[in-house]
Amino acid sequence: MKFAICQELFEGWDWEKQCEYSASIGYTGLEVAPFALAETLSDISSDQRKELKSTAEKHGLEIIGLHWLLAKTEGLHLTTADDAVRAATSDYLIQLGDLCGDLGGTVMVFGSPFQRNLEEGTSYEQAFDRAVDVFKKAMPRIADRGVSLLMEPLTTKETNFVNTCDQAAEMIAAVDNPYFALHQDVKAMLGEGTPLPGIIEKHKDITRHFHVNDTNLLGPGMGETDYHPIFQALLDSGYDGWVSVEVFDYSPGAEKICEESMAYMKQVLADLEKSNS
Repeated sequence: MKFAICQELFEGWDWEKQCEYSASIGYTGLEVAPFALAETLSDISSDQRKELKSTAEKHGLEIIGLHWLLAKTEGLHLTTADDAVRAATSDYLIQLGDLCGDLGGTVMVFGSPFQRNLEEGTSYEQAFDRAVDVFKKAMPRIADRGVSLLMEPLTTKETNFVNTCDQAAEMIAAVDNPYFALHQDVKAMLGEGTPLPGIIEKHKDITRHFHVNDTNLLGPGMGETDYHPIFQALLDSGYDGWVSVEVFDYSPGAEKICEESMAYMKQVLADLEKSNS
C-alpha cells in the first residue's frame, strides 16, 4: 500500500522542507493543491514545475497529482447554465492536466463543492448533463497527458451534487472515457450510511484513488473510524493505487497529523498481516 500526504496542510513551509519532512515520516507521495503552489497556474513557470518535481524526486517522493482543483478560483463552475463559464471550466481543467503532467502526476481529484453546487432553478438532471459536457470536452487533452480525472462524491453537508459513489459511477459511465474514473474518500463515504467495505467492493473496477481521513476532519487513527475493515476491503479488491491522507482541520499541527496518521496506518496493516497469516 502506497501512502501519500496532501501537502496543503504544511502552511508556511517551503517546498524543500515539505518534501524532506514527508519522506522522513515514510510517505512516498505528495498530493498537491494548486492554490498551495501559487495564486494562479500561470505563476508556475515551466522551470518551476521542473524544480518542484526534481526536489520531490531528490527526497524519494512522487508528486502523485492534484486535488482542490477549482478552490480559490473565480469565474469557474461545473453545473452553471452559463455556457461561457462552463467552457472556461473545461479549459481550466485542461490547464490543470498540463500542470499535473508536468509535475509527474497521474491523478486529479474533482471535489470543489462550491463550484459544482446546483444553481437555483437547476434540476439535478440538468446539472448532470452540463457536468458531463464539461468533462467530455476536457478529457481528450487530459488523457493525452496520461492523467486521470476522478469524480469525488461529497456529503450533503458540502454539496448538493454527486453525493454517493453510485451517482459518480453514473457520471463516469456517461462521460465514457477510460481516464475519467472514481475517487473514494472515507469521510464522504461514511455519510452514505452504507458499510464502507461494500462500497469499496462494488466500485473496485472504477476506483483510481483513495483519501483517508475521518468525520472529525483529522487523519486516520485520529477519530473514531476503525480502518481495519477499510484497508482489508482495499486489499481484497486488488486496489493498487495511492492511499492519501487528506485532512481539513490543521489545528493539531502538520507534524502531529502526519506522524499519527502514518503510525496508525502502518499498525493497521501489521494487524491485518498478522490476522491473515
